[in-house]
Amino acid sequence: MNLFNLITLLGGLAMFLYGMRIMGDGLKESSSGTLKKALEHLTNTPLKAFLLGLVMTAVIQSSTATIVITSGLVGAGIISLRQSLGIVVGANVGTTVTGQIIRLLDLDASGTSFLQFFRPSTLAPLALIVGIVLIMALKTESSRKVGQIVIGFGILFSGLLNMTGAVSVLTENGVVEQLFSRLGKDPVLGYLIGAGVSFVLQSSSATIGILQAFSTSGRLTFSAIYAVLMGIYLGDCVTTAIVCNIGARPDAKRVGIVNILFNLSKTAAILIAVTVVHRLGLLDSLWDRVIYSGGIANTNTLFNLSCAILLFPLLPFYEKQSRRLVKDEPAATGKYDELLDALSPVFFNTPALAFGRCHEALDAMYDVAYSNIKRAFEVLFSYDEKKEAQIREDEDLVDKMADRISNYLVQFSAHITAPNHLEIMNHYHSLVTEFERLSDHALNIAECAQALYDNQTSFSEAALSELTVLRKLLGTILDLAIRSFRNRDINAARRIEPLEEVVDDMINSLQNNHLERLRNGACSILAGTEFLNLLSDAERISDICSNIGVAAIARAMPQLRHQVHDYVSRLHSGRDEEFNREYQEAHDKYFGMLRLER
Repeated sequence: MNLFNLITLLGGLAMFLYGMRIMGDGLKESSSGTLKKALEHLTNTPLKAFLLGLVMTAVIQSSTATIVITSGLVGAGIISLRQSLGIVVGANVGTTVTGQIIRLLDLDASGTSFLQFFRPSTLAPLALIVGIVLIMALKTESSRKVGQIVIGFGILFSGLLNMTGAVSVLTENGVVEQLFSRLGKDPVLGYLIGAGVSFVLQSSSATIGILQAFSTSGRLTFSAIYAVLMGIYLGDCVTTAIVCNIGARPDAKRVGIVNILFNLSKTAAILIAVTVVHRLGLLDSLWDRVIYSGGIANTNTLFNLSCAILLFPLLPFYEKQSRRLVKDEPAATGKYDELLDALSPVFFNTPALAFGRCHEALDAMYDVAYSNIKRAFEVLFSYDEKKEAQIREDEDLVDKMADRISNYLVQFSAHITAPNHLEIMNHYHSLVTEFERLSDHALNIAECAQALYDNQTSFSEAALSELTVLRKLLGTILDLAIRSFRNRDINAARRIEPLEEVVDDMINSLQNNHLERLRNGACSILAGTEFLNLLSDAERISDICSNIGVAAIARAMPQLRHQVHDYVSRLHSGRDEEFNREYQEAHDKYFGMLRLER
């Protein structure tokens, strides 16, 4: 074997791994929403969880991805550690599907031209042709995703063909024969090689695929590969456990530990069974028989499925041991610590899950900011030192939440490629800023209340009556804003803009009324200054709610994303009948309340 043969072999390996990555990414991207719903709702029994782990791993072509996502959901509190156990076992069985696909190398197409279509030498170029047509000719989002999957499939088989071609050279000079004959005599070496390669490649499917490529040499035997398979199981689960431990909560780490315990038990069970059966002479006919791609795939499936059935009753034991190995952390002191901890990097490769955790954190952030605004008005009408201290404490909490969510989005952005995901990313970035500003204005209102209290002054009865109406109007807008974000309620979002216009009108009216009171001496200079500052904060709160609503509308109507300013200008110019009607109704309602308060 010369340098050029080695380059061909390594190039084929690179294509194989890249094809697997492209195909897996495409499958995960197109199924991430389904995956999220399935993992959240179909784990109420161990059998359902097992089947779910099996199916989802078969779909996304990665047991590591399934287990890491499960670990993240456990850490987020969406499913319990006990619910995750069946998924872990199912994922180990589901990963055997890739090997069954690769076994097409064994297909004998000599008898019929129809079967020729299913050989890798035909499937590879055919998949590449179909994939590029879907991506370049149709140019839709769904066709791009399907095309990516098909292209990945084609690259995977092209790499496999390159590897098998390079292996044939090794066969001619006897290198493969020497290597695998030694593995047959030294199962410990085979175990270590399987574990090492699987750990480096971070994929049991890829390692078994390489083994299947070498099987075309006709030099692999059952005695040479069974120990390698066991090593592959260990190497892959160690990689998964490491990923599960990155910034994770104890239960999330335990998912990775359970996977290791299961795979250690699996390798021990296989080793004992194979040794006993071989000593009894029941494997004599198979032991030194040449094994090809299909035989490796079947052996791998048989090992995993048999061990899953055998070891399934031991899941409670694995859970108990994982709790002994990973100790609980001290209880979280912050009310929202668990929610923020759910912003885990393990979700980065499954955007639907990552965005779901961001949505929950943003929702909580808005609730804290809104509660602060309501509390600030309460302090304004009746000063309470404890409430004012709570406002400051919650303002710090909002700042902390903003930092955590922003940092998570920045890290997550490196994993985003789809245009619709970029739109959501930008939307969430802007919301972090908007929600933080809401809390800032709540603090401003509280500081206004404190200034009045410290100087032993207050607003006039007329000013307080006007502020009561303004407070109700702002409450309505704030309620509509969270509905538009939380539920993507476009009707709620559309109702914000007319009310925001009414707020502007009301603030102009209140400013004029207040200046009149100042001229008549009905209000002190200090109270007058604070009243105008308060109106400014109210107007900005209304503007923020308008931004939230318009952003929700633009996200639901992509054609408006680059024409938001024109859309808002058209509404305020009186060219939208629905806007005009809702504006007039709201104006009559709230200005009527103002007249009653007077």
